Amino acid sequence: MHNLPFATPADVGLCPLRAQRLLDVLQVEIDRQRLPGAVALVARRGKVALFEHLGRQDPAAGTPMTRDSIFRIYSMTKPIVSVATMMLMEQGRLLLNDPVAKYLPEFASQQVAVEQGGQFCLEPVDRAPTVQDLLRHTAGLTYEFLGDASVQRQYTAVNIGSRARTNEEYCEVLAGIPLRFQPGSIWEYSRATDVLGRLVEVVSGQPLGTYLAEHLFEPLGMTDTGFTVPEHHLSRMAEPFAHDPDGGVPMAVTDFRKPGRMEGGGGGLVSTARDYARFLQFMLNKGSLDGVRLLGPRIVDYMTADHLGSIPVAEGASEALLPAGHGFGLGFAVRTAKGIAPTPGSPGMYYWGGIAGTTFFVDPAEELFAILMIQAPNQREFYRPLFRDMVYAMLVD
Repeated sequence: MHNLPFATPADVGLCPLRAQRLLDVLQVEIDRQRLPGAVALVARRGKVALFEHLGRQDPAAGTPMTRDSIFRIYSMTKPIVSVATMMLMEQGRLLLNDPVAKYLPEFASQQVAVEQGGQFCLEPVDRAPTVQDLLRHTAGLTYEFLGDASVQRQYTAVNIGSRARTNEEYCEVLAGIPLRFQPGSIWEYSRATDVLGRLVEVVSGQPLGTYLAEHLFEPLGMTDTGFTVPEHHLSRMAEPFAHDPDGGVPMAVTDFRKPGRMEGGGGGLVSTARDYARFLQFMLNKGSLDGVRLLGPRIVDYMTADHLGSIPVAEGASEALLPAGHGFGLGFAVRTAKGIAPTPGSPGMYYWGGIAGTTFFVDPAEELFAILMIQAPNQREFYRPLFRDMVYAMLVD
């Protein structure tokens, strides 16, 4: 069993009382029946200083949460698939300025939907979307739940999120729908990383799940991360409440008892706090862990730099995902300013989360990373900043 070394909070410059305060606040939320349970992990200077499980793993069954409970990490899949893509780049098997259609020819004839007065017409693309555009969400794609534009309605009409299609079939369907924006013109959170997952398959010659298992999960000792949950591990799955505690419509989460055909690079993985901690320590170590190097240090720095520059963020739901004071790198949101944002952090900090509530951030300046694993989809926008605030409050040296 690969485990990161442990330390007390005080050993690594974290206040023990403030660490306890974070756990107390989470426990209050659990006692209020607003959060089923949580696993919180904070590591600094290469050592895990806080790793606690609270509440229930399955509220319906009453099963207690454990350190090795398995979570649907949804979009925390994206950084992993982005790393896989950069590994192929390092091997000289693709260039980031290659057009997507070089590997996935179905995307060669896409056009852009332009809406005016409730009608939409199609325009040719100004330039072809590239692999870099997929990595940084500037390829002109979108997500159906971000709005009600014609393109988003078309995503919904074909049930683009279905697990019934293979990655290849998925890309054929997606490529048949117009782009929402001109490639490179705007940042819109999107299904681009699902396309990237298929691109990894084409370039590597392996199914995405196989490629990730052989080239990332096994080398990094991520033993519980994958696109399926083995039957004997289904009892370890963390579950949300059946009814939204705030009275909203509960989000339907993936049922891993039913096998899917798609290995979605944008949101299909399950993992544990321990496994994801190993991935983040690998990133914080600039591409290596326990003597295994998968990326060069300069490539990690490149991935976690801002790749948007003057490219604007799309109006609407995407603005909430990329608040002021942040840009986006290759698979990660990146903090660009010490202030401005409504949460604390250092410039160069990078992060992302999943729609069921899981979240992480890595702060190289503080040699710190933190993970909160929960399954509370409708409450995610409350717990993410809360967790960030309270982890930064723990830093006292």
